[in-house]
Amino acid sequence: MVCNLCPRSCGVDRAIKPGFCSAGVLPQIARAALHYWEEPEISGKNGSGAIFFSGCNLDCVFCQNHEINHTMVGREWDAESLSDLMLHLQQKGAHNINLVTPTPHVDTIIPAVWLAREKGLLIPIVYNTNGYETIETLRALRGTVDIYLPDLKYVTPLVSKKYSNAQNYFDFASKALQEMHTQCGELCTDENGIAKRGMIVRHLVLPGSVDETRRVMQFLADTLPKTVHISLMGQYIPCHNADFVPLNRKLLKREYDRAIDYCLQLGFENIRIQSLSSAEAEYVPLFDGSIEL
Repeated sequence: MVCNLCPRSCGVDRAIKPGFCSAGVLPQIARAALHYWEEPEISGKNGSGAIFFSGCNLDCVFCQNHEINHTMVGREWDAESLSDLMLHLQQKGAHNINLVTPTPHVDTIIPAVWLAREKGLLIPIVYNTNGYETIETLRALRGTVDIYLPDLKYVTPLVSKKYSNAQNYFDFASKALQEMHTQCGELCTDENGIAKRGMIVRHLVLPGSVDETRRVMQFLADTLPKTVHISLMGQYIPCHNADFVPLNRKLLKREYDRAIDYCLQLGFENIRIQSLSSAEAEYVPLFDGSIEL
């Protein structure tokens, strides 16, 4: 069966050869463990049950997970074994199951989630995505996903082409975010502030790119309620192939402050900001195929 799960629409039979994302038929998992470095509503006190999948439908020059973005790390997991892994993370105390870069693996993820629920999975499913999604794939996920955690990286085609090899990124991501919001709505939390349902939009402010951040925020202001939850990230560090100006340096405080000010001017009510001290490589997990036992 040919693969058209994402906007690449490679149309390849992944049983014969991989598509752009490098994934085969079954997902490979580079790491599964309790993860404490997501937004507070996701990580909470106990941690998020993060499952990091190998393979990605973008090719960001600054990817912090570049070790696994187009290199397949870890063994293959079918729907049955993946459902058991979700239950294992629930038993470890995870607040949710956090599917990181899940898009190439939706055909396995959907039956795995429903199997896990039949076996006793009670915690929410988080779909942690770069935002480069098709409406068709998202609609197939309706009822499977409780919380959407998408990026909105860029608006300008030349920027998305240069930085992520996806000139049409915004064409798809803009529509995808609206579909996600339609499905899950505003972020809802329990009495302890842990997310149960809804959406948090992430945007990483890049060096020399505050104007692009303004375009992203203007789009969100024009299309979603001002109560939408936005995670404005300042954790950028140069890595992978980001060896050219302006990406070869960390974000400056004055750049991040300008991005924050613009969000406030637009009237957003739920903005999460970071300390720039979080821009360190030590927060990137070790991707070695390990499963936390």
